[in-house]
Amino acid sequence: MGVACRARVALATITAGILLVACATKPLTPYSTDTPPLALVPASQAGVVDKRGRFREVYCAVLAARGPALPDYRPCEDALTRVGNEPDGTGKPVDLGQSRRHLIAVVVPGIGYGCFKPWLDPPNSVVTHLRQFGFDATLLDVDALSSSTHNARQIRDAIMAMPALEGAPRIVLIGYSKGAPDILEALVAYPEIRSRIAAMVSAAGAIGGSPLANNAKQYEADLLRYFPGATCNSGDGGGVQSLRPATRKMWLAQHPLPGDLRYYSIVTFPQPERVSSILKSSYNKLSRVDSRNDSQVIFYDEVVPGSTLLAYVNADHWALAVPVARTHPTIGALFVTQNAYPREALVEAILRFVEEDLAEPAR
Repeated sequence: MGVACRARVALATITAGILLVACATKPLTPYSTDTPPLALVPASQAGVVDKRGRFREVYCAVLAARGPALPDYRPCEDALTRVGNEPDGTGKPVDLGQSRRHLIAVVVPGIGYGCFKPWLDPPNSVVTHLRQFGFDATLLDVDALSSSTHNARQIRDAIMAMPALEGAPRIVLIGYSKGAPDILEALVAYPEIRSRIAAMVSAAGAIGGSPLANNAKQYEADLLRYFPGATCNSGDGGGVQSLRPATRKMWLAQHPLPGDLRYYSIVTFPQPERVSSILKSSYNKLSRVDSRNDSQVIFYDEVVPGSTLLAYVNADHWALAVPVARTHPTIGALFVTQNAYPREALVEAILRFVEEDLAEPAR
């Protein structure tokens, strides 16, 4: 089997298992009365504080300082998307020295990640980069195909097993895709972990779910169990159900988020030409609801209620956090054509912003 053919088989398996592809003949959001009352309003009316101006200053400073030495470097203006009236920056200098608080990014991945992680074999470049500046990062493994409720318990157990460090909390939970609602459920259900958490960040988080999940089936995600080298299992079989908009919005309606924590939102809002070719199908399907999507989630469904909005990122859903093209360049060249993104700089900017923001009084 040729390289191109093997690449196509690998991507077909990932696409079938991890992409939420809806049937073209069915509405993505079917008629239903099984929903809490909803209102699509400007973020400011949902308690969201817009600090994109300051985050742009921080991110641009990081990119300028680290420069092309970082993988997948992009100029700042190309790394972020300007949406609406973005606030001006503060004009304050950006501290690019050693971290004072030594924040630790604990990342919870999305659906299916544990199945293809051995194949992906992601480099530890983000961890290596962050440690130069007194930060750190680690991946918190959860069931690849289980529900958010199931994974919330795993998050709780993993955090409680970590050494309790002296001083102010240092853990910054970063939830990518389904990892974000997994984290939110853990924060609500297990108050004992909150004193250990400095902040929570949603990165392309499926906070409000995805319409693509409405017609998706769990067995489609379960195909990832047969991916070469996969060691994942079906878990409780609730992964897809947890991503349906009715599930996520009903959960949000019934579970107010703890007010003693700080929440931040990074939203993927790619220009259409920044969507990889393999993701165009799901991007186009989701565009039947709203073309302002990252191929998996609509931009307004990625914001945590009451959070601080940090940025709209010019990257599709995979480019933000899944470095396929770095470890499989042939697949990147043929299918995952827009996968390059300066993730190291982005994570550093997130931690620097959070550290600066935590030093200010809570609102």
